[in-house]
Amino acid sequence: MGRHPGARAALVLGAMIPLCFVGCAALFRGPILPPEPLPAAPFVDLHCHVAGLGADGSGCSVSERLRKSWKAGFYFRSFGVSRQQLEQRGDALCAERLSATLGQSRHVGRAVVLALDGVVDEQGNLDPARTEFYVPNEFVAAQAARHTNLLFGASINPYRPDALARLDRASADHAVLVKWLPSIQLIDPADERLVPFYQRMVELRLPLLVHTGDEHAFTWSKAELADPARLRLPLSLGVTVIAAHAAWPGRHDGQRDVDCLASLMREFPNLYADISSLTQINKLGALREVLRRPEFRGRLVYGTDFPLINMPICSPWFFPLDLSLRQRWQISRIINPWDRDVVLKHSLGVPADVFTRAQELLRM
Repeated sequence: MGRHPGARAALVLGAMIPLCFVGCAALFRGPILPPEPLPAAPFVDLHCHVAGLGADGSGCSVSERLRKSWKAGFYFRSFGVSRQQLEQRGDALCAERLSATLGQSRHVGRAVVLALDGVVDEQGNLDPARTEFYVPNEFVAAQAARHTNLLFGASINPYRPDALARLDRASADHAVLVKWLPSIQLIDPADERLVPFYQRMVELRLPLLVHTGDEHAFTWSKAELADPARLRLPLSLGVTVIAAHAAWPGRHDGQRDVDCLASLMREFPNLYADISSLTQINKLGALREVLRRPEFRGRLVYGTDFPLINMPICSPWFFPLDLSLRQRWQISRIINPWDRDVVLKHSLGVPADVFTRAQELLRM
């Protein structure tokens, strides 16, 4: 008599599990680089997000299209809040939860919380129809003033007619950098009209944290604006540029974005890259490449892309060839998301200087 299909499946699965362990053990190669001792000082997370629905007059907004997407609810839950809670208690709850969780970290002491300006129309006014996600500077600056472990990351669409005045205001409100997401904000970093804005950034010593590579968090994007080659103009003017996610993944004009970024690093000493999101399951291999390429040596900065580190897309279990079973088990049991992220990246071989470089680059 033949076996029941369920029993056969269980036997096959039971046989595959030990084979997987044997295969991983045979192919185990250890960390990407030999781990260095972690510096004792608390680190700064260069790349951290906050969000809101516009509750309690925050000024934040999420487009109707994005609200209906599964992404919005998933995103808010990763902060430890629900839409109902935000509507009842206000958008500041996101920042409160973020600050409280960060305050429990052993390794990370402060985080740069990023505003996100919207798309502007031909008159330079905010265009709600094309703005999917909006987090105003005023909201983030207020949260940073309220929580001492949060730093203000400003976002200014340079096509606004009062962009320079907004830049000065952000500086006065203790902004530590300016963040752009060009493919969503429809900003062309190579546009010569932006030269005065870049020059003012240099005067104010404000670095530019700019998204590079593909973007999938929103329902649409204009991918060509995230081409690292478009960063040549601000770099040539002396702006300190930090390419978010090390331009991974993405491809323009037949070239991988990470290769383009590496080429620019050989030319411009004021170009850096953050390692936020590089341990996500959709970017496996990214961290290995940037840690081993000589162009990125001394140019990498620690960031998490919080709240994404609080989601299942980031896990030590995705690195069976780089971490031992015991390491993966121990890291997976770390409750605090920042500590889990630091220990994971450190165990994979992220050099010690990467964790402390943000303090050198930010306008503190």
